Amino acid sequence: MRIVAALLSLALTFVPLSVRAAESVDMLLVLAADVSRSVTEPKFKLQREGAAAAITHPDVVRAITSGPNRRIAVCFVEWASAGMQNVVIDWTIIGDGGAARTFGDRLIETPRSFAGSTSISAAIDFAVGQLERAPFASERRVIDVSGDGNNINGRPVTDARDEAVAKNIIINALVILTPLAEAFRPEHTNPPGGLEKYFQDNVIGGPGSFTIVAEGHESFGRALTKKLIQEIAGLPRHRFAAAE
Repeated sequence: MRIVAALLSLALTFVPLSVRAAESVDMLLVLAADVSRSVTEPKFKLQREGAAAAITHPDVVRAITSGPNRRIAVCFVEWASAGMQNVVIDWTIIGDGGAARTFGDRLIETPRSFAGSTSISAAIDFAVGQLERAPFASERRVIDVSGDGNNINGRPVTDARDEAVAKNIIINALVILTPLAEAFRPEHTNPPGGLEKYFQDNVIGGPGSFTIVAEGHESFGRALTKKLIQEIAGLPRHRFAAAE
């Protein structure tokens, strides 16, 4: 019997990680940040610092640790043109303030990936790929897209959205408004009907999907904090609005 047990133990040692039971988390979250040319270096710095501040905010950490598994898994990617996507921080478990701070510190320290045009569709496709290769398991899979302009490169964004939603993936958005005086291309950062409506009609999708608006890159961190709390805690919209 001891020999059999020893052989079983040895066999399990050599089972590839890919075929072992995946570790359960309360949510798989891809944070997909726009680094196209309209995001200048000062705006990029505000975005990165805002994202680091948001993920470490006590209310966000409290939301993370309120679920059944008391942890989520996060992957941070940057995107611009079609073919220009990069994993800045790969899948990481966040289950306490220390892990959140480590994640935030890495965000601050890692250089910008690139600058290019704007392909929200390619960003969604890339994010879906990250979710499908995630080494953790969760019934809640969310893509959090932040951007300051509409899709002008790659395939139609609605096609990418619909394919993601068909895979039971939720897409939420953080819309960064750009004053006309600072707009890289007015028709890009301020499309007909407004950028928020564009994201609502073309980008977000899935049960309970929503947009949050940042009135410029300066307020990115505050908006992302509110958005993460809603996403992670799964608060109904009316409860979230009452808490603002």
